[in-house]
Amino acid sequence: MLKIENLHAYYGKSHVLHGVNLDIGEGEIVALLGRNGSGRSTTAKAIMNLVDWEGRITWKGQSLQGRKAYEIAHLGLGYVPESRDVFPNLTVHQNLILGQKRAGKSGRWSFEDMYAMFPRLEERRNIEAGVMSGGEQQMLTLCRTLMGDPELIMIDEPTEGLAPKIVEQVGEFLRTLKSRGVSVLLIEQKLTIAMTVSDRALVMGHGSIVFDGTPDSLRANSSVRKEWLEV
Repeated sequence: MLKIENLHAYYGKSHVLHGVNLDIGEGEIVALLGRNGSGRSTTAKAIMNLVDWEGRITWKGQSLQGRKAYEIAHLGLGYVPESRDVFPNLTVHQNLILGQKRAGKSGRWSFEDMYAMFPRLEERRNIEAGVMSGGEQQMLTLCRTLMGDPELIMIDEPTEGLAPKIVEQVGEFLRTLKSRGVSVLLIEQKLTIAMTVSDRALVMGHGSIVFDGTPDSLRANSSVRKEWLEV
């Protein structure tokens, strides 16, 4: 579905990605691991054309070169940034409505699905998003993106700073996506959740992919973990 070849990305004169190659198949969860500054978030931003890049990115055979972020979203790619952007003055339910690609028309996901996955959102459906906790805002951002019915969703650090109970809910959310055939690019630092839910694990270092294999093969590769993941 998604194929990246020889991807280079830049912030001004700063060369961040150096020839990244990766692919994600239908219904596959791929974890993109690495330390802060390794280029993981930049990879997701390049896919959405939010940074300058060179190389080749194709989605279901179509080039994403030159497309606007909203055009890429309408092709079936969802993006949940680390910043947990919500519309603070709108209620939870209004935020979810805005996630729909076409107002009043839902895809494979309903409001009931969202509230079933995260009951706390239903409890606070009429509360303005800006007054919610960071964990609640993360739930809302995940669900709002899902309301756009993406075929692949890129999620940047979904468990950062969250309480263990909410981390468990996010893990269950990811399993639900897989069961419904949604592909996922999961950018994570927490190995526990990434290794549990993912089909493949990629490790980034200095803007390049330094490992591509199964979670089991990464567990067995202590040298890669020590050099590129452990603090």
